[in-house]
Order: sequence, then structure tokens, then C-alpha cells
Amino acid sequence: MTAVFSFSAGTRMARQVTRERIMLGWREWAGLPRLGLSAVRCKIDSGARSSALHVDSCWRFTDRGAPWAGFCLSNDGHGEAMVQAVAPIFDEREVIDSGGHRTRRIFLRTPLVLAGIEREIEINLTDRQGMLFPMLLGRTAMAGVFTVDPARSFLHGRRSGRNQEAVVRTDPGAQIPAYSRSRAPIPDSWPR
Repeated sequence: MTAVFSFSAGTRMARQVTRERIMLGWREWAGLPRLGLSAVRCKIDSGARSSALHVDSCWRFTDRGAPWAGFCLSNDGHGEAMVQAVAPIFDEREVIDSGGHRTRRIFLRTPLVLAGIEREIEINLTDRQGMLFPMLLGRTAMAGVFTVDPARSFLHGRRSGRNQEAVVRTDPGAQIPAYSRSRAPIPDSWPR
């Protein structure tokens, strides 16, 4: 339980407002619906400041004067069954990875759906091919809402069905309100 104190204007009395945080395990399934990703296996990492999403390839383009990123990621963890998405670029920043390597990364702002909660987060695009999880959820995305029990996992459900091993799931019928996977110019090298 988190105690938040708020002060009313004109008074010196503090009122305590309590808000329960939602417990997450060290790994969970999350959705990035505006990117067309209904379920992504992610590692919950309170030691990482920012969140990261694995992409196999990424390219930039301009739409009506604004910078956008197009990107592809595999939905089976083995480079097959590629998913393509686009989103406006929110920012570009230097990120230091767990090995101490500094890289400049593209950041997007997009809704995250996790444990029945939807909230806007910042997420960077990077190559996480050697990692077990295509997504890393960092502490800024969890702040004020989630807490982590490192001894537990998948507290908000496991995925079942024939694609149980898929690390990313898409919803091909999803209405993607702000971003459209068809807006991205497809690079000439992309298989058609």
C-alpha cells in the first residue's frame, strides 16, 4: 500500500489518500495495442530505467513533416513470421545497457496494457535478439502503479493455445486508432 499525502488549498491539514499497487511477477505478458501487439512476453526489471522492445530492423521516415519509425519484429522468437509496425518518434536518447555500452535509441510513446491497466509509456527500440524476452519493462513505466515480486512470475495469466511458445502475438483484426501498419514505406530489401 502506498500512502500519498495531499494538501487542500487554504488549510494546513494533510489528507492521506491510499492507493494499492498492483503486484507483478518478474516476467509477465503485456500488450502494446497501438502497435498491433496483443501480447508480448516481457521481463519486469526495476533496475532498468527505461523500457525496451526488440526489433529485428528499424527505419525512419517522415510523414507530414513529423519523424516516424517503421520496424519489424519476429513473433516466434526465431526470425520467422515477421510483424511490421510504425509509430511517431517521441524522442531519441542515449541509453546505457547492462553491459555498460552506450547507444542512441529511438523512443516511442504508446499505451501499455498490463494486469488490466492501460497506461501510456515510453519505450525504446533496440536489438534484444540474444535476450530471452523481447520486451523489458523498466521502472519509469511501473512508477506509482506496479510493484514487483521477484520470486513469482506470470501473476496475471499465462498464454495458452497452439502458439504458446510465441514471444509476441498480434491481433490482425485489431483497430489501431493512431498508427497504421500500412502507413510505413516498406524498404526495398523487405521480402514481399
